[in-house]
Amino acid sequence: MNIGFTKMHGLGNDFVVIDNINGKIVLSKEQIIFLCDRNKGIGGDGVILVESSEKGDCFMNYYNSDGTLAEMCGNGVRCVAKFLKDNFSKNKTKFTIDTRAGTKEIKYNDDHTFSVNMGKAVFVHTDFPDKNTKLEGFDFNFVSVGNPHAITFVKDLDKYDLPTLGPKIENNKIFPNKINVEFVEQKSSNEFKVKVWERGCGATLACGTGACAVYAAARKYKNADVELIIELPGGKLYMSENEQGDIIMRGPAVSVFSGIVEVV
Repeated sequence: MNIGFTKMHGLGNDFVVIDNINGKIVLSKEQIIFLCDRNKGIGGDGVILVESSEKGDCFMNYYNSDGTLAEMCGNGVRCVAKFLKDNFSKNKTKFTIDTRAGTKEIKYNDDHTFSVNMGKAVFVHTDFPDKNTKLEGFDFNFVSVGNPHAITFVKDLDKYDLPTLGPKIENNKIFPNKINVEFVEQKSSNEFKVKVWERGCGATLACGTGACAVYAAARKYKNADVELIIELPGGKLYMSENEQGDIIMRGPAVSVFSGIVEVV
């Protein structure tokens, strides 16, 4: 079948975004892997099917590049908001997007960035231990922002081999649904540098939920400022929280190109 798509990214965290409002497209694991293949397919960290929802403007049906489902993607949800704005509601500035981690409220800003209310971080969850745990020689804290994250603070981020350490931690048996991994270096009270190993994907240039998890951990364990800059390999995300304690993530969303791909 031939499928129309838009290639999009948030800070280099890239996606194959597909209009599936009519619900007619059903992709197999193998087809998703093909679409995300950077040599044989389009290339991406994941596939997003934009589908209808009674809870919001749409449902973000997100798959990792290995074909597994994901609860939430912070960079992806900003891209979905831009996809809606570009294709359905050019004058709209506020969006409600339904995800497996609940509905997310998104605002389009004058500087062309998108601000997402990511909700509250959770430090106790069935996806991970309820206390600090040493893994591969590092002390990890755990946070869920709709999906699970393991976070360790280090002094020199560039010293560590993420492609070696990331999969060992992601697939550790103590995590029943695997886990995302963040190595974090504190640069100041309001700026943190992060490298991410994404569950079901690998090393990525950016991770929105990872940035939110780092924000929550930095606020709890490092006495960080309310407004933080999270520097990822692909660029910076700007984090804060509202009066209710919800994490607000602000960052860009970019459409790269659109086309039609044959999927067998």
